Amino acid sequence: MIQIQHYESPCGELILGSFEGKLCLCDWMFEKRRASIDKRIQKALGADYEEGVSDVIRETIIQLDEYFARQRKTFDIPLVFTGTEFQNSVWQELLDIPYGKTVSYGELAKKLGNPKAVRAVAAANGANPISIFVPCHRVIGGNHKLVGYGGGLEAKKGLLDLEMGVKSLLNGMR
Repeated sequence: MIQIQHYESPCGELILGSFEGKLCLCDWMFEKRRASIDKRIQKALGADYEEGVSDVIRETIIQLDEYFARQRKTFDIPLVFTGTEFQNSVWQELLDIPYGKTVSYGELAKKLGNPKAVRAVAAANGANPISIFVPCHRVIGGNHKLVGYGGGLEAKKGLLDLEMGVKSLLNGMR
């Protein structure tokens, strides 16, 4: 079973999931592709969701609380990826983007050794089911504009503002 629990972040509601001692899900509850993401995870892990708590979920909540309180910049939760080989390579590369920094989809494609794969990188980034821990919010458009985010652009802006030390971080957010 994949243990799941909901977490109310300052940027919106997240659904957390753990499987065999690893985090497999930290995603926006109201993500427009919620059903397809959930189906992919369940199929990849051969398990169904069950509301409940695990040690990994408890630690995830602690680390998220610390992150939103600006007391944590890195995470040490064990992760399990449930994507294609290409998606997993993109998600692995996301882990190397430092707190408070951003890269463009084009820069990310170059780092992966395929500068023409910008759209594929963007699609893989968008399919990331472990938001915040695998920081897809740190990827922006080539024109330095905020584009595409499962939790919505307001949540993406909130996360980036948090990391960049903007005082008004969560004023007016959900």
